[in-house]
Amino acid sequence: MIQWREGIVTGERPGWEGVVVLDVAVEARGTVRALAYRDVVGTPVAGDRVLLNTTALERDLGTGGYAVVVAVPDRPGAWPSPDPDAPGHLVKARYTPLQTMVLGADDPEGEHHVLLEDADDLDGMPVVAADLHSALPAVLAGVRTVRPEARVAYVMTDGGALPAAFSRTCADLRAAGWLAATVTAGQAYGGDLEAVTVHSALLAAHHLLGADLVVVVQGPGNLGTGTRWGFSGVHAGEALNAAAVLGGRAVASLRVSQSDPRPRHRGLSHHSATAYARVLAHPAEIVVPVGTTGLPDTDRCLTQVRAQVDDLVGGAPHLSMVEVVVDGLLDALREVPVRLSTMGRGLEQDTASFLAAAAAGAHAARRAGA
Repeated sequence: MIQWREGIVTGERPGWEGVVVLDVAVEARGTVRALAYRDVVGTPVAGDRVLLNTTALERDLGTGGYAVVVAVPDRPGAWPSPDPDAPGHLVKARYTPLQTMVLGADDPEGEHHVLLEDADDLDGMPVVAADLHSALPAVLAGVRTVRPEARVAYVMTDGGALPAAFSRTCADLRAAGWLAATVTAGQAYGGDLEAVTVHSALLAAHHLLGADLVVVVQGPGNLGTGTRWGFSGVHAGEALNAAAVLGGRAVASLRVSQSDPRPRHRGLSHHSATAYARVLAHPAEIVVPVGTTGLPDTDRCLTQVRAQVDDLVGGAPHLSMVEVVVDGLLDALREVPVRLSTMGRGLEQDTASFLAAAAAGAHAARRAGA
């Protein structure tokens, strides 16, 4: 079911690369915030009539707090004007009304096809997988405590948002020089490079971008049903399978929480337990933050997680636990150039969550330098 609305653009708010944020007057609802992706629908301006998809907004979903502009029907001059002769035949968001055609990193029409045609090895490049998009800046903070000069690429899977432009986090990390490039895999689109699968995305990051390490995370807007298997974060285990098959170093970043009100996510989240112990089938290192921060709730959570991972590894012989001392990580997280937020909680509310991701990044950086 799709909720359609139409409205009139009344103003523009600060946006970010690739995204225009608009105020749109909608009859019987008032003014709503709406996103317009420049490359998809063009650039609406005040006075334009716009067609909106308000499905997520109507249901008050977490990252769905926006309407999305589907078309600017009355002003063709606003529409994007792609070159009909441009190379590329990969269709993303396939057979949806907003399917888009892109040039794949290994597309036969592209310049890199010959290089990637038989590519089959990551040459030991570390690959960090995480469940939530909010882990990305924390992983990078950890990386920078060990190798601030490391060239890090982000592989965005299609478990969450499909347009890479939706992630303001990525735009701001790029602007700060913390992130070298993004590769969009599967149905996700809009990265610096486009890939059909996570496997080809990892190979593109290594062979074309020269990444020292890669972080694989779904886009914002993860999906879950509260069941054992019904959550988009299973991709984390699948991503590490791909890394291992291609000769990379598989590094598992844990989803943990000291303050999530849902028992299944307190301490070690069941998402990480399922993705890494059940979905992941190849050898991988599972990183556990250890030590003391002087924050009682955080330290209790870290102690709990250490015991839970010990039990998890005991029943999953393909996993090996790596302990990373938290000294210096909290200071690094406080210097992150973007807002840290996971499920609406910031660094002070859920410190353990971000420490776990930072620990994985620090370990991967050490592996990259090995």
